[in-house]
Amino acid sequence: MLLNVEVTDELIERFRADLVAADFFVETLDELWGPDAAAALHRSHRVPALRAIASSGREDAALAVLARVFVLGLPVAAEVFAAAIPAVELSGAIELGLVSVADEVVYPRLDVRPYSFHDSIGEGSWWIASDLGEMALGHAIDERHVLGVGGASLTLAGLMANSRVSSVLDVGTGCGILALHASRFAQRVVATDISPRALEIAAFNAALNSILSIEFRLGSLFEPVQGERFDRIVSNPPFVITPRAEGVPSYEYRDGGLEGDAIVEQVIRGAEDHLEPGGIAQLLGNWEYREDTNAFERVGGWLDHTGLDAWIVEREVQVPAQYAETWIRDGGTKPGTAEFDSLYVAWLGDFEARGVTGVGFGYVNLRRPTTSRRPWRSLERLDGALGSTFSSTTPGLAAHIEARFALRDWLDAIDDDLLGRSLLTVASDVTEERHYWPGDDDPTVITLRQGAGFAREVPAGTLIAAVVGACDGELSVRAICAAVADVLELDEAAVVAEVLPSIRDLILWGMLVPESV
Repeated sequence: MLLNVEVTDELIERFRADLVAADFFVETLDELWGPDAAAALHRSHRVPALRAIASSGREDAALAVLARVFVLGLPVAAEVFAAAIPAVELSGAIELGLVSVADEVVYPRLDVRPYSFHDSIGEGSWWIASDLGEMALGHAIDERHVLGVGGASLTLAGLMANSRVSSVLDVGTGCGILALHASRFAQRVVATDISPRALEIAAFNAALNSILSIEFRLGSLFEPVQGERFDRIVSNPPFVITPRAEGVPSYEYRDGGLEGDAIVEQVIRGAEDHLEPGGIAQLLGNWEYREDTNAFERVGGWLDHTGLDAWIVEREVQVPAQYAETWIRDGGTKPGTAEFDSLYVAWLGDFEARGVTGVGFGYVNLRRPTTSRRPWRSLERLDGALGSTFSSTTPGLAAHIEARFALRDWLDAIDDDLLGRSLLTVASDVTEERHYWPGDDDPTVITLRQGAGFAREVPAGTLIAAVVGACDGELSVRAICAAVADVLELDEAAVVAEVLPSIRDLILWGMLVPESV
């Protein structure tokens, strides 16, 4: 590729025009080959899509030709491909590094595919280029591989706080997808990466989608932004725990080059120096469980060296064998081969040598306080499905996470007397579930369920259920407690003392909504 030169900008504009003219979008591709073939592609199988194109009678249509080359990773006749890109022309596509030509046949050099989403700002769609994957290559990917939009990227995009800010830093930008998302709510975005090729592809993606507010800088982690602060930091770092041993491939997009979970530790420790007061940093990460130390004790130790507020949510824990299998397959090495077994031995040996008994995965949300108060910390394990608002096509947890930081501040600022005088309403996504023994009038189990956010399930006793059920914004918490105490013939002060701690938790989790926030 030849980026940041005038002729290339013009070629990118022409290529964009060809993509638009071909109707090269997620919806039209899904229509071309149908939902079953689309699902197969997500599993890296292209045969159903090829069969659908062949039976559509549209094999020579620009959409089908571009899909065959850039999504399915297959060659086509040069004459056919040239007809599909009349604006950029074949010579321009070659100059941009999109394809190569041999013996009148065009071969893809990059994967280029449409990407659509819906966040709290609204609908959006882009085209995202990345290196060719295993399906197109027919073999394992290279260690310098630049990944496209993967599951981790989608997860973090759904988590990103996206209220309007001045500046965002994307650490380890890869193909640039998170920087593109950040450009929707930030005036200025700085994206860093240790890989020159990743930055080249990310810059191409920004130009292809007419996004001009992103600055790309080469370097490791925070090195390219020394002395600078940002309103937001987002990072999908190369957090995979890979043995540092000869013969074990180290992929730039996922392996940080450090032992164990040290890359996540460095991002957490380094975030504070680059956040403005009130600024939020968010990242994904792995952390190790060891024979002598719980993972959260280790992560808490990293935080002890900072003054940051922290909300860390662990979503999954894998045993060493399961973790090794996952990431060896991810690199394209097939189970049952001598190479797979050799890598398996290296992975398990590395874990055993360091006393690793498990690996956790989760979300890290950090904030630099605006005052000198003691930072608050919440490290919790929340497995199971997320709430109904989270998917790759609907607004994710971003608003929920930002709201929790705001609610934490509000709760810290009020004592129990003020809380008792507050008006609360039950969040619209909260339901109550009751279980009874046959013939009993009183429930044996009462559970409050959250439909959005992290889909929490909170056991509730009779008192809490009664108070929550009466929170309609009309009566204060204390007035509701007095009424419940009267009905149940209990001491009002005792009811208030028992209820208020749970009320604080329910507010913090977004299940009760204060009128004044």
